[in-house]
Amino acid sequence: MSTSKYLGRLAAVAMAAAVLLVTLLAVCPEKIGVTDAGSAAVSYADLFDPFSVMEIDISVDEDDWQEMLDNALAEEYISCDLTVNGTTYYNVGVRPKGNTSLTTVASSDSDRFSFKFEMDHYVDGQTCEGLDKFVVNNIQSDATWMKEYLSYQLLTQIGVPSPLYCYAHITVNGEEWGLYLAIEALEDSFAERVYGLDHGQLYKVEGSVGGGGMDRGEAGELPDGMAAPENADEGAGAMQTPPDLADREDFAGDRGGMGGMSGSGGDLIYTDDDESSYSAIFDNSVFDSTSTDRQRVIEALRALSEGEDLEQYINVDEVLRYIAANAVLVNLDSYFGTMEHNYYLYEEEGQLSILPWDYNLSFAGFQSGSAESAVNFPIDTPVSGVSMEDRPLISQLLAVPEYQEQYHAYLQEILDEYFNSGLFLSTIRTIDNRISPYIQNDPTAFYTYEEYQAGVEALKEFGLLRAQSIEGQLNGSIPSTTEGQEADSSALIDAGDLSLTTMGTQGGGGMGGMERGEMTFPKAGAAQQPGEESGETASQSQAVPDTMSLPDGSAPSGQNSTPQEAAEQTAGMFMGRGGSRGGFGGGGQGGGMVPPGMQDAAGAAGSGNPLLLAVTFAGAGLCVLLAVLWPRRRMQRGRAK
Repeated sequence: MSTSKYLGRLAAVAMAAAVLLVTLLAVCPEKIGVTDAGSAAVSYADLFDPFSVMEIDISVDEDDWQEMLDNALAEEYISCDLTVNGTTYYNVGVRPKGNTSLTTVASSDSDRFSFKFEMDHYVDGQTCEGLDKFVVNNIQSDATWMKEYLSYQLLTQIGVPSPLYCYAHITVNGEEWGLYLAIEALEDSFAERVYGLDHGQLYKVEGSVGGGGMDRGEAGELPDGMAAPENADEGAGAMQTPPDLADREDFAGDRGGMGGMSGSGGDLIYTDDDESSYSAIFDNSVFDSTSTDRQRVIEALRALSEGEDLEQYINVDEVLRYIAANAVLVNLDSYFGTMEHNYYLYEEEGQLSILPWDYNLSFAGFQSGSAESAVNFPIDTPVSGVSMEDRPLISQLLAVPEYQEQYHAYLQEILDEYFNSGLFLSTIRTIDNRISPYIQNDPTAFYTYEEYQAGVEALKEFGLLRAQSIEGQLNGSIPSTTEGQEADSSALIDAGDLSLTTMGTQGGGGMGGMERGEMTFPKAGAAQQPGEESGETASQSQAVPDTMSLPDGSAPSGQNSTPQEAAEQTAGMFMGRGGSRGGFGGGGQGGGMVPPGMQDAAGAAGSGNPLLLAVTFAGAGLCVLLAVLWPRRRMQRGRAK
């Protein structure tokens, strides 16, 4: 009888507990280790706020750190405690990364290497709010400090699944190290964020020269064995560029050149069904792939080379967006040039798409010839040093009138929503406000602050001239192929005194301000914040040329807006508009704009199912009623007896 006395209340408590569990499942499944198969938690996306600077401190044994730097070419991990925006993660793996950029720094007096962080290298399952790996790039060969940032912004806005990114201020044991660009690695976390837990296969394609493979093949570098320019240590101004595009055949689309140089699959040309023929692809599988997985890729390449059933084997719409963005950016250290690298191949259920990686040499920083040839880079033959036939992922799609028309539509969208809207200039001003104090105080920078300022102005000019040329190529007033431009160059946009080396080209820039072995490690104390000793603010040294129009409601740097307000204005422009596909008004990286295939994953971290929430609250109300009414009912029964 004593048991039955509390039976009702126990039942109510049990129901309440069940309701609580359902609520946890609905609202925050990642907290109890449950995630939907079609999406993944993306809490770490907040770390990559494009309008903020990530704060990173590397706490490491001094001797271990110096030994790693002295033997950087080995690319071996050491353990460190990594503090990201105030949260410390212990026993994280860190190592130098790169290829030619790595060897260039290693052979200099600088220690400003790019680094890769692997959260779970020493501690199984450890992540940084769900992020397993990320890199910080040292911004070599880019006097503007913005090429890669703007490239990922443009790619994201046009709807190409891209890594998250933001600037990162790095200290080592509290000592100033420099301003880098933090980028999400295209590995497990990226695949789960973009495609869900049930994602496909991912391959980091590394082309080769003369059949030789790339040993390290990290972002955006020349293959081993190809030396950096002899004058690489003389600064950007000394960098020699190839001949003018209009005068050269070896660096022009539709004219042959060095195409087909690797024979290892990096060109995505089908040769046979032998998996070993595609070592540039399969030797760099991000995940464990099976022979069945690899055969699906080969079958897709066969269909691509034959131009058959393209929409079945190629994510045509997504690839067209990728081609459009890269053509605008004149990004030739890529599939569009001779190197056949700096991209990932994603395969799911036999369909291929291409993903971006490494853009520090975009905006004509690689093999682009003169400023005029780069500004007028032809949109309908957007390759360099190879023929269009050598790049079937481009040529086969643009050969289809329907696809070429859609490609042109994406180019026009970029012009309208990114350049003509004023977003390009507004973003540059916002970034400048944000990072200028860091650059002024960067002890390892490859460029001086004055070179940075000149580079930013050149970047603005290049972007506007490039947009003007693309507009003319789209409306027919400027030839849109290499052959057409060689036949008649009279209509080409005049680049005037614009110098590509001012923006930074391959091998350009000094070797960093801090010489090897110069760094000392304080025992305690925080690093000085950028700008503390500088009496001049970033905005005081900036001006917007009268010829550059501003978006409605925005103001030039230092005029009626603080850096924070400028960031908010630009962020508002990103967040203000957007459709189901995304578009330029859809938000930066983490909100608003969601590229195709990312919609499910974008809301995985806690939004909850409305119907399930409604049922949950109804159940909770029922539990309350049971807890209150059950004892009364028993009392009434007792009185009746």
